[in-house]
This record gives sequence, C-alpha cells and structure tokens, in this order.
Amino acid sequence: MANRIEERLAKQKAAGKKSFVTYITAGLPDMDRCMDLVKAQEEAGIDIIELGIPFSDPTADGPVIQDASYRSIQKGTTLRKVFNAVKGLRADGCEVPLVFMMYYNTILHYGIDAFAKSCREIGVDGLIVPDLPYEEQADLKEALKKEEDATILIQLVSPVSGKRIPMLTKDARGFIYCVSAMGVTGQEGKFYRTINDYLKQVKEASDIPVFMGFGIQTAKDIEPMKDIIDGAIVGSHFIRLMEKNNYSLDVAKDYIRTFKEEMNASFFKA
Repeated sequence: MANRIEERLAKQKAAGKKSFVTYITAGLPDMDRCMDLVKAQEEAGIDIIELGIPFSDPTADGPVIQDASYRSIQKGTTLRKVFNAVKGLRADGCEVPLVFMMYYNTILHYGIDAFAKSCREIGVDGLIVPDLPYEEQADLKEALKKEEDATILIQLVSPVSGKRIPMLTKDARGFIYCVSAMGVTGQEGKFYRTINDYLKQVKEASDIPVFMGFGIQTAKDIEPMKDIIDGAIVGSHFIRLMEKNNYSLDVAKDYIRTFKEEMNASFFKA
C-alpha cells in the first residue's frame, strides 16, 4: 500500500529528478503561521516536509533545533495541538507528504496504538524517531501495521552503522535517511570523512531512495555525492533562514525553488 511519500518519490524517479526535504519545528513562529509555511512549501514544489514535534530533550539535534524546540514548547505546542493543526491542513486540501520527526517518549505518553490511529486518521505519512533503535521498533511497527501501514517508519542510517546496514534497509519503506556526519544536526557541511563510500554502501543495500541529511545548506554542498543519493534534507539552515527573515513565505518559496533547480541541474549537467 503506497502512501503520499512513496507516490511522490515514484513520480520523482520516473521524471529522473532528485527530491528535496525540509525540516520545520511545529508551532513556530505560531501554529497558524507554521501551517501557512507548510502550504507555501507545497506551492513551491517541496517533495516532503519533516514536521518536528518539540521535545524537552532532543538528543539527536544541535543547538538550532534544540532552541526551536524549546521555544515551541514555551508557546504551548503539544502533540495533540499539532494533530489538530494537521487535520485542518488536510481539510484545506493540502496533500504534501508529511513526516513527523519526534522522540519516542512523546509517542509512549500519547499511547502507541492511539498515536498510530491518529496518524492515519489525520494524514501523517511518515515517522522519524531517532532515539528508537531498530531492535526496539516492533511495538510501533505493529501499531502502524494495524492501521494498514498508512503511516510508515523511516529508517535512519549513520556512518557507523556498518554491518547493520543490510538489516536497517531490509523491508524499509519511503526512503533511507543517511546521517552525513557523526554527532547532531546543524553541523554546516562537516560531513563524515569517507562519506561517499558510506553512502555507496547504503545505496547498494537499499531498494528504496537514499537521502542525505545533517549539515546541508545549499545544493552545492551535495555536489560530491550527486551520483549516489536520491535526495537531500535541510533542517537547521532552513530554520535559521526562516528566523532571520521573520518566517517570510516568499523567502521560503524562493529557497526551495532555487535548491531544487540547482540540485537537479547539478545532478544532470553534462
């Protein structure tokens, strides 16, 4: 059963294009404007949006996203409020693929089965849970399966995954999220020293698209990986850009259109 993520990526592959994913923190600068930003990105042609669910201890994230998460919590953002906002977004006809990037304690607190049901009913297409090891994913996967796999769990792979890569990529859906560097998000292009070899290893093991994230700012950053990856993910830089420009929808649209144009031009230039 395909969902919005898989349908979008299939279209991108058929068109011979690479995909672009952005990350924004839910509830910033406020919930209404956050949803306006989602709509603006859809208009600009974004392929997938990661919507970060704020958490008090976002251990996989660097200072930019940690700060954004803290400020969103201070504004009163909760998972239930994000669900309600996304429900309204879908009712307005927004069909952009949405991935919740979140920490497992939030899911446990909500209730695993109740969470999976809400994701299906409201239209959440994917989940990234960085603090949930592969060996501990069974309960969440089972809950999602009960809801007809309407929401898929995206697998994370890191430079030290090594012999675990075939296990992590087996039966994976959507795309493989390749962490480009050791450490946390927002490291500004400081990629793992043998990143191309690592990405090739993941690509060889994966039957689905391979995306790279952490530290990317512009399409030029991924030029050395152009023949390996299928897409790029930008988080911390996009948040900084939005904050610097008072969450301007026009700035967001221009950035997305430029990145996609340059990324695909760089991948396919003679």
